[in-house]
Amino acid sequence: MAKLILTHEVTGLGAPGDVVDVKDGYARNFLLPRGLATGWSKGAEKQIAGIRKARKAREIASLDEAKAVADRLRSNPVTVAVKAGESGRLFGAVTTTHIAEAVAAAGGPTIDKRKVEIGQPIKSVGSYTVQVRLHDDVSAQIDVRVVPQA
Repeated sequence: MAKLILTHEVTGLGAPGDVVDVKDGYARNFLLPRGLATGWSKGAEKQIAGIRKARKAREIASLDEAKAVADRLRSNPVTVAVKAGESGRLFGAVTTTHIAEAVAAAGGPTIDKRKVEIGQPIKSVGSYTVQVRLHDDVSAQIDVRVVPQA
């Protein structure tokens, strides 16, 4: 078992600043090469405190506030305009950054792109449902319409 400090959120494992025990292969082949975690040491306590402080600044503070933001997101569909070919196939894909920027442009709350979860890659024009994790107990399903750029 390897003891690591998470530097990014990993679904099903933990949030940035958490100290986790994972199998050696998972650490060596997935978490460390992708930069999602660093090795744990006694001197890393300052690093953990810094990560947690930054996380608190970005996080939605209360459960009630998270529910209110979730209601606003559910009620407002988001439109993302991207370059597309004649058949509706995109040049590239819609990313979490595109979605976070589109939510802010539509007058919605500022959301962290790392909290947006896209189930299947979005590579064609159409309507999609995307999940946004706002709080440990609150997540919102938002409707995303992908349209060709004019």
